[in-house]
Amino acid sequence: MNTLTVDLGDRSYPIYIGQGLLSDASLLQSHIVGNEVLVVSNVKVAPLYLGSVLISLKGKKVESVILPDGECYKNLEILNRIFDALLERHFGRKVTLIALGGGVIGDMTGFAAACYQRGVAFIQIPTTLLSQVDSSVGGKTGVNHPMGKNMIGAFHQPQCVIADTNTLNTLDDCQLSSGIAEVIKYGLINDKSFFSWIEHNIEKLLIRDHEALAYAIERSCRDKAAIVAEDERESGVRALLNLGHTFGHAIETGMGYGAWLHGEAVAVGMLMAADLSMRMGWISADDLHRIDNLLDRSGLPTRAPVDMTEQRFLSLMSVDKKVENGHLRLVLMRSLGGSIISSDFSHVLLAETVNAHHAISA
Repeated sequence: MNTLTVDLGDRSYPIYIGQGLLSDASLLQSHIVGNEVLVVSNVKVAPLYLGSVLISLKGKKVESVILPDGECYKNLEILNRIFDALLERHFGRKVTLIALGGGVIGDMTGFAAACYQRGVAFIQIPTTLLSQVDSSVGGKTGVNHPMGKNMIGAFHQPQCVIADTNTLNTLDDCQLSSGIAEVIKYGLINDKSFFSWIEHNIEKLLIRDHEALAYAIERSCRDKAAIVAEDERESGVRALLNLGHTFGHAIETGMGYGAWLHGEAVAVGMLMAADLSMRMGWISADDLHRIDNLLDRSGLPTRAPVDMTEQRFLSLMSVDKKVENGHLRLVLMRSLGGSIISSDFSHVLLAETVNAHHAISA
């Protein structure tokens, strides 16, 4: 087991990465605040892993709530089922919520924990690669709105993150590739040597080589933890973690939540950000080709759906959280592994990028 720390002073917490952690009762129970526990999972993950977690929680007052699976259910209506379960069981302020699942479950459970009785403890047990390397770390929680992804939420840090890499054995190939998109993101943001490592090891990741996956998860979490420690509430450098997300969120919202996996949309978004960066003269055509090639080798899409026209993209991007004083800010690349946050880009070139990347149907 490897252990990292998200350094936030008295709210710091560990990230545990290793095999078989779900069955480590002492590890899980050491982070339970009181005697009451509500485990939140979904219909796909619960049959696989809920039993192991319940055994590890023996001796506690434990209940569970099982939600439907999918991004389309990440909304206020489904979120209310968590509150219903908490109130029906008369759980108080010492309850600990446990998120057992992927990014949707983690975001919703964390948001429920942030809101219930104005804030209770929660633990992240991510079961997908994407959630292990990204969404479980950093305290971003929330739900979607029909007009924009993750527009309703709160910053609420977990007690710990327990990433059991054995759960990746039951992950389907599309979900694995979706997680690899977020791994690639860290290399493009500020870790060029990691990007090169991914290029040389992508086949190992795709066949689920344990050592390669463990290394990719640890390095991704280490990169993210350092950024979150510097800027917890995204007033500055943390926005770099949104590389590709403004374009990607537009695809997810425009096509309907769940039509595209988050990592698939982010993959296209990162390539579009790279394309615009090349048109601005900041990165080379060779750099763009390397990114395109790696995404393709990872089994990820590299073109947006044909329905995402220039007008549709720009309309949806205008309600992104990174719009500031009416100006759209994007995460772009000054170099491979050297990203920046900028509103100083050509909107003519942005339109060219959008029009160059909606070449296939959904």
